[in-house]
Formats: sequence, structure tokens, C-alpha cells
Amino acid sequence: MVERYSDDELARIKALQRLAYDCAQEVARGLSAGVTERVAAARLGARMRELGADGFFHTPFAWFGDRAGFAGFRAPSWRRPLDNLAFPRQFFPTERRLEPGMAGILDVAPIRDGLCADIGYAFSLGENRELRRAMADLRELRDLVLHEVRAGRTMREVYQAVDAALARGGYQSAHAYYPSSVLGHKIGRVPFARLPSASIAGFDLRTYLYFARQLLPALPGLGRLPLWNAARGSDTPPSPGLWAIEPHVRKNGIGAKWEEILVVTDSDAYWLDDDLPHVRAQAAAA
Repeated sequence: MVERYSDDELARIKALQRLAYDCAQEVARGLSAGVTERVAAARLGARMRELGADGFFHTPFAWFGDRAGFAGFRAPSWRRPLDNLAFPRQFFPTERRLEPGMAGILDVAPIRDGLCADIGYAFSLGENRELRRAMADLRELRDLVLHEVRAGRTMREVYQAVDAALARGGYQSAHAYYPSSVLGHKIGRVPFARLPSASIAGFDLRTYLYFARQLLPALPGLGRLPLWNAARGSDTPPSPGLWAIEPHVRKNGIGAKWEEILVVTDSDAYWLDDDLPHVRAQAAAA
């Protein structure tokens, strides 16, 4: 489904994305040993609402230690429909406690005035060399994704190129454990923005309506799905619109990711913002 955005809308979504990253950094700085994932996620959601969010594309997430790499999580299988009813619950924050030196991830997707952003922020409580190395390797994927999209590659081909690059670095894919094993998904305008926010199984009701609108055109031919994964339905270039791209890896007991918005137009692609924490870290290391 083709979506086009005005300069004003892009500016507002860019501001919301940066606000979400600022919020995640602020919450991460305030965490201390013994804080649970549930407490961290609640702080993240409460702070975003203080900053103007009127809902969330999905419930705020916090994952600590090996849970940040989805250790013990079940990979999606659409051959077991009843199992999949409880599938999203494994992502919900738990009583896992943060420990000194432990790596973690905060993930928040605020909705404000009918527009949405979705970010993931990796951090550690004190020094964690494994996380630092993983984030350095993940940052290189930013150029890879942009190059592949500009070269006309399909979503499936970009997904495979990213996973091949990760495998060469000795990483396992953690994004393979997301619903539909997505590396990226559509984001942007949320329908029925004036409706009260209501969460079902961790996702805003408006999120389901948004994806229903995206998926319905693909149902007759089971093609052009708005998802970046290895399925045949993703073997088409990303359509014009906004895409939340979220490479997520695990290695040596840690998980790491970044997530930000890629803008795809009729003739080009570019990252919405080049001044995000992982981008600044890359520039500082150069």
C-alpha cells in the first residue's frame, strides 16, 4: 500500500522519533541495579505520556540480560494457530532484574496526534564490551539497508542480506523471533486518531486497524505484504511510505538493536533522522 507524507507530517514524526529516543535514554540513565523490566517499561510509558504521547503502537517493552536477545523465546510458527494467541506475551516485561554490567533494551512506539514512531534503544548498566561491539557492528547495517533499498532490492532480499552480514559477524538473528519474523514494518499515520486508546494483547486497537488496512490488499494474491522477512510475500521492493527498521541480534548472552524510520519515496529512500544515539556513536567512532 502506497503512502505519501507531507513535509509537515515528516517533521512531526521526526520530532516524535527523537523525543522517544530522548525519553528512552533518560529512563535508562535513571535505572539502577535491582530494577525490574516491568518497572522500567512502566517508567518508559509514563514518561512518554508526560511528553505528550496519547497512546502506543505497542506496549512499552524492556528486556534485560539474555532476555534482550530473546533467549528462551518461541520463534513464530503460523502452523500452530492456538499457540499464536499467546505468542506476543513472551515480549511483555517481566520481573527480571537489572544487574551491574548487564545489557538491556528499551522499546517504545508512541502515538501523538494520529502519527506514530517506533524506536529501540540498547544500553548497559555500566560498561559492557559485548554490547559495545555488537552496536558497532549493527551500525554498519544502516548503510547496507539504505544501499540495498536504493538499488531496488526487494524486502526479502534486504532481509537476507542483513542476516548474511550478521552471520558473518557471528551473530544470531533476534528479529527472527518477532511476529512474522520482521526486520521492518510499516509505521506512520494511525487511523481513528480521535478514538480513545485501548490496548489488546499489548497492541493499541488502532494498530490492528492500521495493519488490517495494510494487509487487506495483499490477501487475494498473498503478495506484497508490508513486512520485511524471508517469506515469498515479501519478495517485492518496499512501497513508498515509512518503515520502522529494527535489526536485532544476540551473541554471548546479550541482545542489541536499534530501530528507526526509513522513508521510501517513488524515486529514493533515506533515513528520517541522522542525529540519533546510534548514529552519533558511529560518527564519534569514525
